Amino acid sequence: MSSRRPSAPSASPNRTSSGTESPPGVNTLLTLLDPRDAARHYASGAWRQDTLYSLLQRHAQERPRAHALRDARLRLTWRELLEWVDTVAEHLHRDGLRRGQRVALWLPSRAECVVLLLACSRNGYVCNPSMHQNYTVAEIAQLLERTRAAALVVQAGYGADAHRADIVAAAQALPFMKAVYGVGGAKGVDPRARPFPPREPGLAPSLAADQDPDKIVYLAFTSGTTGAPKGVMHSDNTLLANGRAMVADWRHDHSTVLLSLSPMSHHIGTVAIEQMMAAGFELVVNDPPAGTQPLDWVLASGATYIMGVPTHAIDMLAAARRRGLARLGAVRLFYMAGSPIPREVAQSFLDLGITPQNIYGMTENGSHQYTLPGDDAQTIVETCGRACHGY
Repeated sequence: MSSRRPSAPSASPNRTSSGTESPPGVNTLLTLLDPRDAARHYASGAWRQDTLYSLLQRHAQERPRAHALRDARLRLTWRELLEWVDTVAEHLHRDGLRRGQRVALWLPSRAECVVLLLACSRNGYVCNPSMHQNYTVAEIAQLLERTRAAALVVQAGYGADAHRADIVAAAQALPFMKAVYGVGGAKGVDPRARPFPPREPGLAPSLAADQDPDKIVYLAFTSGTTGAPKGVMHSDNTLLANGRAMVADWRHDHSTVLLSLSPMSHHIGTVAIEQMMAAGFELVVNDPPAGTQPLDWVLASGATYIMGVPTHAIDMLAAARRRGLARLGAVRLFYMAGSPIPREVAQSFLDLGITPQNIYGMTENGSHQYTLPGDDAQTIVETCGRACHGY
C-alpha cells in the first residue's frame, strides 16, 4: 500500500503527470500512487470499486432499520445515518466546497465525526479529523493554513486553551475558509458559527455522489517521534483494504458491536469506521453519558469488540476487578495497539473469555499487522502477528 503526503501549496504553476502546467492557483495533490501498483491491488482483491459512501448506501438499502452508529445522544439506524450524511454533504456543497477541498474537525468523539468522513467520501472532499483536544487555537489555525481547509466543524469550549482563545474568529479570518460549523456541547453552539446541519429525511442531494474509490478522502496528521505534524493522505481504497482484511480475518459480521475507546481524532478511530463500513455492524464511539464510567458504557452498549491501547485495557480490567465482574459484558475481543501488551494483561483477558488482539501499524498503513484468533498466548504477547492481505 502506498501512503500519500501533501506538498506545501505553491504560488507557482503546478505540473500535471504529463508534464504540462495546470492553470495558476490550481492546487493538485501529489501522491506516491502508481497505476501499475493500483492494477496489482485490484487484481489481488485488496482494492475494490467500493467507497465508504457506497458501502453506506448498500447497508442502508439491505438493513435500513439495523443500528449503525451510537454516541451518548444518538443511536442511528443505517437509513438514518445515510439521511444525515446526505444532508451534511448537500450543505457543504451549497456552501461552495468543491472536490479535493479539505474539511477539518476539532471535535470530541461523537457521531458527527463519522458523518463528516462519510459526507467527504460522498462529495470528494478530504476529511481531516486529526485536531486533538490538547491542541491550542494557534496550533489549529496553523494546521488550517497548511491544509487550506475550506470548512471547519468545532464544538464550543473544546481544546487546550478554548477558555481564552477564539477558534471561530481565527478560522473565519482565513481567506480560503468558506464555512465554520458549530455542534452543540455543554456551552451550546457559538452563535457566530453555522449550526451543524440536522438530519433532513427526504432531502435529494443536488450533487451526484463521487464514485471514485481512489480519490483522496482522508488527511491525518502524525507527529512521529520528532518535529511538526506530518500529513498522511488516504483514498477510500487504502482505508478500506485494511478494514476489509481485519473483518475477514476476525470474522466480524452484522452481530458485532464495536466500541472504540480511542478518540475519533486518532487513526484507531478511523480503523474502526473502516471495519464498520466493511462489515455493516454498529459502531459505538467513546462518548459515555455524563456521570458514567467507561465500563458502564461497555456494558450498556453491548460491545462485543473493543479497540484501544494497552492503558485502556489495564484501566478496564481494574474497573472490572473492583466490581467483582467475572465477565466484561458481551466483550469477546480486545484490540490493543500503540505499545506491547503486558503478559499479565493478555492472561487476564483470556481468563475472562476475551481474546486479546496485538496490533502494529501506523497512520500511513493503518492496523495492517496483527495476531489472529487462533494464535496462542505466547504469540499474542511476544509478537505483533503477521501482515494482513494487501500489505
